[in-house]
Amino acid sequence: MLTKRIIPCLDIKNGRCVKGVQFESIRDAGDPVELAKWYARQGADELVFLDITATNEERKTFAALVRDIARHIDIPFTVGGGIGAVADVEVLLQNGADKVSINSAAIRNPGLVEELAKHFGSQCVTVAIDTRYTAATGWKVYARAGTVETAHATVDWARQVADLGAGEILLTSMNNDGTKAGFALDITGGIARAVSIPVIASGGAGTMQHFTDAFQQANADAALAASLFHFRELEIPDLKIYLKEQGIAVRI
Repeated sequence: MLTKRIIPCLDIKNGRCVKGVQFESIRDAGDPVELAKWYARQGADELVFLDITATNEERKTFAALVRDIARHIDIPFTVGGGIGAVADVEVLLQNGADKVSINSAAIRNPGLVEELAKHFGSQCVTVAIDTRYTAATGWKVYARAGTVETAHATVDWARQVADLGAGEILLTSMNNDGTKAGFALDITGGIARAVSIPVIASGGAGTMQHFTDAFQQANADAALAASLFHFRELEIPDLKIYLKEQGIAVRI
């Protein structure tokens, strides 16, 4: 049985780790290098680094910061933000990333998913999907750090990127992000049923039970959280013990 993964997320702005609510009201959450070291010691299964303003500022991800973090951790490390070409991925892998996450670039050019998968292998390519639900449109995909609504229905887009060669999907519900009210189980479960690649649930974690729900009800392969971990409201070792007690396979 494959173990379920617990993944802290470092949202980076101006070289600092930050966290907001529903992609707004951004506040400082600490030094990313120190947080990364802490999570590696805590037993996080992986670490995600997202340079959240790189795309909107039309620049590349801070490779030097990626390198600094990678030097201090021994767990898989996914990096996203400002990636638009094979050369961008090569730079990040050379600086210590194990995987990359693409979002707006995939929406702009779906062929990039296939190109990166062929060049580096599907296991290296995570497609991040930021999605918002409204009564008028249902679940729709958003680009450019959640600021631009696209025409893509979320489940259809997930199927498309999986067919193009994505190795996993990082799904963030903008409705739930930062609310600590729980993951969006309906859309997470819908995507998990629609694709054969791993799905990472993101947005809304607030309690240990929320992680159980993501794994047992939505069949997520991993669950990602930020402020819950950054501000020490929940410790990863305690969470893993709880999950194991619920019958969920985790790496202790």
